[in-house]
Amino acid sequence: MTPQIILIIAAFGAMLLTVLLGFVLVPVLKKLNFLQPINNNGPAWHTKKNGTPTMGGWMLILGSICALIFPYMALNSQGQEIAQGLWGQNQKSLTIVVLFALANAAVGVADDFVKVIKRRNKGISVWAKLLLQMILTAVFLIELQKNGMLTTWLELPGIGLVDLGVAFYPFSYLLILLVINSVNLTDGIDGLAGSVSFLVLLAFMVIATLLGWYHIGLYAAVLAGACTGFLFWNFYPAKIFMGDTGSLFLGGSIVAIAYGMGRPELLLIVCPVYFLEAGSVLIQVLWFKLSKGKRLFKMTPLHHHFELCGWSEPKITVWFCGATVVCVFLAILFLYTGTP
Repeated sequence: MTPQIILIIAAFGAMLLTVLLGFVLVPVLKKLNFLQPINNNGPAWHTKKNGTPTMGGWMLILGSICALIFPYMALNSQGQEIAQGLWGQNQKSLTIVVLFALANAAVGVADDFVKVIKRRNKGISVWAKLLLQMILTAVFLIELQKNGMLTTWLELPGIGLVDLGVAFYPFSYLLILLVINSVNLTDGIDGLAGSVSFLVLLAFMVIATLLGWYHIGLYAAVLAGACTGFLFWNFYPAKIFMGDTGSLFLGGSIVAIAYGMGRPELLLIVCPVYFLEAGSVLIQVLWFKLSKGKRLFKMTPLHHHFELCGWSEPKITVWFCGATVVCVFLAILFLYTGTP
């Protein structure tokens, strides 16, 4: 069995497992009264979602991590070359990637817990969440550096190889925090974050395989499969929300996968939809202050603007996914035309 076939089987296994987990988790969360409080942060009609179970990110975590085990063992048995990659330096890379994703999920669990117990839609304070993310990001970069997995070189489209030198570290710090929180902001309507993240992770699965990072590709594969299984429960009308538990887990996974392959610049090509969501919030705040109370968008993040323009949630999801497909295509094209 080739590594590519193992990755495909792993993705389908994660999808099936995540779907099945929903039959257990949805009623359990309802019974525990872990329900999403809805306030006026979104369009008025979102109040009908009030009481929908949250913390569905546990489906993504359990579905992907459990589905990773046996395919990982099978992949490791595929010849001496792959075995050395998995059990040598690359095993450390995968371990760091998974631990960073789980650590971000832990921040999400704390945030969701405050929401459902305190009935406070914003969860823990923005500054407390950001401080925790900054600590985790610092530890993540230090561990990559200690294990020789960081290089200050980036390959930028249209420019080629560029050595950022010491500037690479603040650049990486900001990029990691931006991607993680952008994924979190994208999780505002049914099925959006799961659908866009599925495409991003599918792209990283293909890219990792092309670059020979089969272990990282395997992790991307099970996450992509888990996203598909989660959408069975989360697509409009959602029966469960992923919460910050899921969105921070996905965000942490996506940045960790890119850095685990040593190709952080790919985030700039694959993730513009996330950046547009976060950018719309920043632009709205700046415009509001500079114009003394005027709004550039009807509401942010950007998906809420389109909602207030009359777009349905499925239509927004389809268009955002279409934009992500274009980004994925450009990323793979960049790999084939870039510097060997």
